[in-house]
Amino acid sequence: MEQSPHASPAGPVTLQAVREAAAATARLRRRTPLLKLPGVAGVWVKAENLQLTGSFKVRGALAALAGLSSGQLAQGVVTHSSGNHGQGLACAAQLFGTHAAVVIPEGAPEVKVRRTEAWGARVVRCGASAAEREEAARHEAETHGLTLIPPFDHPGVVAGQGSVGLEIFEDLPEVANVLVPVGGGGLLAGIITALTALKPGVRIFGVEPELAADATESFNSGRPVSWPASLTNRTVADGVRTQRVGDLTFPLILEGAAGFLQASEEGIRAAAAWYLQEAKLVSEPTGALTLAAWRELASPEEVLAPGPTVLVLSGGNADPAFLGSLAGDLQRA
Repeated sequence: MEQSPHASPAGPVTLQAVREAAAATARLRRRTPLLKLPGVAGVWVKAENLQLTGSFKVRGALAALAGLSSGQLAQGVVTHSSGNHGQGLACAAQLFGTHAAVVIPEGAPEVKVRRTEAWGARVVRCGASAAEREEAARHEAETHGLTLIPPFDHPGVVAGQGSVGLEIFEDLPEVANVLVPVGGGGLLAGIITALTALKPGVRIFGVEPELAADATESFNSGRPVSWPASLTNRTVADGVRTQRVGDLTFPLILEGAAGFLQASEEGIRAAAAWYLQEAKLVSEPTGALTLAAWRELASPEEVLAPGPTVLVLSGGNADPAFLGSLAGDLQRA
């Protein structure tokens, strides 16, 4: 794959920044539980499907808006998102008393589009490529005087997502491994920033679908690499169809990640079915990535450090059609 030139905001993301973001947003979001997986020794799930809007994304959106001036808030905000960040920003805008426009690519699950609108956002549709999404968002910002809050490559967003790492450490200080879904890398970068400072030696892994493994290739090559939408859109995990990791998030990932794991399409479906049947948790395909990758490890002891493992279940905004298609997988879960 070719390296893609990409400009994005830069800024320091530190443990202190994560703590400040967590404190600034604590009353506006939920502190999600860390749940022991039933029948599985030493494995826990951080249930962000139970977060406000059904996804971790609202954490970063709230933190980004908390950093805006009153004038910027009065003008409104805009983003581009396949769904969960859009919902998060729409919710955050409502809580902060402002308005949001959300650029959503064609092909995004309609349940996410409807919920974004339900939070009061104005939805703008665009093509599937990253370039089309970013251009449409820039046009909205320039036309309407809105502040652009990108879905991952933003210091406030990364710091807000890092609050997941703070909570994992507070609930399970002996944590040894954390598996994190990766699209643009905001969640992984935030968790790395918080946890590696609090728990040196913890092993944090990014997880991607085999069919959308651009971040894995980027990590292995030491530079951000782009995959075209025609490839990333093959996966059922629509939340990680991002074509490239961010310029802000990638150095944090490169420095702090222990490595990357991948999940098959069959494994993602089976993991979502297992969550539903065995743990009574609704997971969208992207949320099931970490369980899928963990279940597909041939020799976990050769990859993971001894001690508790946490799987981040990033979201539960599953399309009803996807849930309905799991009947056969539920029988095998």
